[in-house]
Amino acid sequence: MNFSVFMIFVMSILDSLGLGGVDWVFLLVLVIIGLVVIVLIKLFLVLIPAILVALLVWFLTGDLFWAGVAFLVVALLSLIAKI
Repeated sequence: MNFSVFMIFVMSILDSLGLGGVDWVFLLVLVIIGLVVIVLIKLFLVLIPAILVALLVWFLTGDLFWAGVAFLVVALLSLIAKI
């Protein structure tokens, strides 16, 4: 199903209910985008220590494998600490 056809269908249903289709669709889309941005920013803030440790390990060893291991360990510990 084409997205534009789907949107026309949704807007026609909302208009038939008297809900002003376009306003509700735009509100829903903006709320979803806002929630995604908030989740991504919070996730980035939680992972900052893991990123810094991984960069330090990569700088000291020059090996991306150990940098990845350090990132995963610190990220896991950070997420466990938040729970």
